[in-house]
Parts: sequence; structure tokens; C-alpha cells
Amino acid sequence: MRAGIAMGSNVGDRLESLGRARDAVLRIEGVSGPCLASSLYETEPVGTEPDAERFLNAVIEVGYNGLPASLLEALQEIEASMGRPSKRPRNAPRTIDLDILYVGNLTLSTTAIVIPHPRLHLRRFVLEPLAEIRADLRLPGQQHTTGELLRTLADPAAVQRSAQQWPVSL
Repeated sequence: MRAGIAMGSNVGDRLESLGRARDAVLRIEGVSGPCLASSLYETEPVGTEPDAERFLNAVIEVGYNGLPASLLEALQEIEASMGRPSKRPRNAPRTIDLDILYVGNLTLSTTAIVIPHPRLHLRRFVLEPLAEIRADLRLPGQQHTTGELLRTLADPAAVQRSAQQWPVSL
């Protein structure tokens, strides 16, 4: 199965944090290539404190052979290892944020995890990078592809391709 993961950082060296997180994701048991990686995007913080720094966001897609709960646990371990506390105010500034967007055509809703991500189709900072690498992707519960969702999205958030980009090799 292919799994999509949204990545974001707005504290410290954002580029370094995204690179470290991406490399750690690729080392998760059950994760395999190829890894598709969007460009990096600068985005305005949404629902944060007024003085919050801008985010650097991206989406990666990897092969994944395992349970979604195991992937979530591994992503949370990466976040913790990079200094993100497990208990924090909603939308607080963070060194790294890793969210599962989808795992194949799976639909799942528990108290711990919802797949596909329930707000994915409403967020420009997620749809812009996702549509870059998978414009043809039609997620469970959606009638339109990610590219079509992006073109009709009403979210006014400022999202622009960043001057900072991934190192050449993945």
C-alpha cells in the first residue's frame, strides 16, 4: 500500500527538521520506496498564536506494509525524539508535525486515528503539496481527485513554494 504523510515545522531550523523527519520515516519498519516527495511550501500558521512563525510544509508518499496504528505510533515516536511533547495545546508551534493522510484505500475511524485525514480536503497547505505529487489520487469518501479538490478549494491561506528545498538526494 502507499501511505501519504504530511510534514510541517515552524520552530528552529525547519528545513533540517523536515529532512531529519523524512529520513526517520524512511527507516520505519514496513516502510519502503519509492518515496515521492513534494516541494517544500511556506505557509501561514492556521489557528495559532498571533506571533507564530510561518510553517515549512511538505507531503511524502511511501510504500507501507503494516497496521496504520503502528505507523501512527512510529510517527509519534519521531515527533517525540525531535522534541515535540505529546501533551500540548492544539496548533501550538512545533519542531515537527507528522500526520497520516491516507493508507491505500483504507477507511478507518477510531479515537486514536482517522484515515483518510478528516480535514485533508479543506487545507491548502496539505492539498498543494499532495496534488503536486499525486494530482490523480482519489481518496476514499471523495468524489474528486486531489488536483480537482485543490482547484476548487475555498481556503484563502497563503501557500507558496519555498526558496528552501530538499537536498538533492532522497
